[in-house]
Amino acid sequence: MTEQVVPSESEMEDPGLRKDLLVLTKMRLNVFVLITTFFGFLLASRSGGRSFDLMILAHTIIGTAAAAFGSAAFNQVMEVDLDARMKRTANRPLPSRRMDPLFAFAVGWILSAAGIIHLAAKVGAWPAWLAAATVAIYVFVYTPLKRVSSTNTLVGAIPGAIPPVIGWTAAGGPVDNSAWFLFALLFLWQLPHFVAINWLCREEYESAGYKMWSDGDVSGRHSGKLAAIFALMLAALPIWPWFAGSTPGILGIVALVGGVLAGLLMAALAGRFMRDGQRTSFRKLFLFTLLYLPLELGLLAIAWR
Repeated sequence: MTEQVVPSESEMEDPGLRKDLLVLTKMRLNVFVLITTFFGFLLASRSGGRSFDLMILAHTIIGTAAAAFGSAAFNQVMEVDLDARMKRTANRPLPSRRMDPLFAFAVGWILSAAGIIHLAAKVGAWPAWLAAATVAIYVFVYTPLKRVSSTNTLVGAIPGAIPPVIGWTAAGGPVDNSAWFLFALLFLWQLPHFVAINWLCREEYESAGYKMWSDGDVSGRHSGKLAAIFALMLAALPIWPWFAGSTPGILGIVALVGGVLAGLLMAALAGRFMRDGQRTSFRKLFLFTLLYLPLELGLLAIAWR
């Protein structure tokens, strides 16, 4: 997921403990996690799982949120030295020394454990195991890998793709083709999104010591090619639920055509950047990745049966 934008001068002032906690837990970023969790719950409820139980949904959101917030805190504890080297992250509570790392570690540990235990006690075993896997991969694999190999982008997309499956299993959905489709959708969507962010912020990432696909890619040709390939894979993905019968009828055809066209448009934007190497072209790609997901999720929500 995306990091925070460069703060303004007013944001560089001491924001207070409440705002620091919001930054430590990446509250704005993790709203996305909760939306995709809700989406998985909704689709499973319409696919023969549990009825749409608001209490189970509430427990699912609470547990998933706590686990996500905790893993974000762990991530910043582990990357405090790298965050201090980048202007866009230097004012976070840890690199700016407004918060004790031991306190941040305790926040991460308590939230992560509480979230997983809450899911196990109130929702079910599968959501709890998936949340635990999300925390483990994000904290113990993805975060240290960012200093070692550019494959961290692929690994980092895994925990970002699990939340809708948490929602799916929480609503009684089995770990079947539909669950894997939700995982694949979020996994593939993140890749052109991450590629755009990496290239737009490549100089800061390079100076901080992160290993990214964009390293040394001044022209942007390599990054644009990768984004186009991932977008084409994403364009083909809506065929999956249509063939499986999850999106039948006229609405299913609308979802199929809309999803394919949206993916092709993303690929075209990536191809344009690959050709002209202009920063504005990659920014347009980045903005479209933000529009793509609610569009695709909306089409699926309307057509899913």
